Amino acid sequence: MNPTRRRLLQALSMLPVLPLAASWPGLAMAQETRLPRVPLTVHGEAGPRRLTVELARSAGERAQGLMGRERLPLDAGMLFLYDRTQPSRNGFWMYRTLIPLDIAFIDEAGRIVDIRRMAPCASSSARDCPVTRPDAPYRAALEVNAGVFEAHGIAVGDCVSWPGDGGECAIAADMSG
Repeated sequence: MNPTRRRLLQALSMLPVLPLAASWPGLAMAQETRLPRVPLTVHGEAGPRRLTVELARSAGERAQGLMGRERLPLDAGMLFLYDRTQPSRNGFWMYRTLIPLDIAFIDEAGRIVDIRRMAPCASSSARDCPVTRPDAPYRAALEVNAGVFEAHGIAVGDCVSWPGDGGECAIAADMSG
């Protein structure tokens, strides 16, 4: 390897990965299509509402979230899954997120415990972006386009089910009506 190429590769390896991914559409699109997609259903008084969501399970996937996305289909979202219940002091931010979102915080039983609206953060510094925290501990969080929950009558207390969650919500909702 020649010295110029070696210096170039060394310099590239020193660049922060997330800013590069968020600023280069090719990498942002790779993130969008790389995560597994599953059907998700919200069961509530308004009836079942089905979405197709991307699963963010690892710390890196959750940190990336929907950063750099210019749009999100109306029937889509991202489900953030955790191995343990998260305290209400742990929240979400909109650093490098370009579209307004709603977030539903979901407890161990699959019930929505809080819903919040989040606006994009225009700051180039992550520490200047506000953190959105729920009023209760949560085990998962669902992000969708801003206004989707309200438009479809999705509210606190509704139950959310997806493949692999145990399905308790879907069974209870199906039996009740």
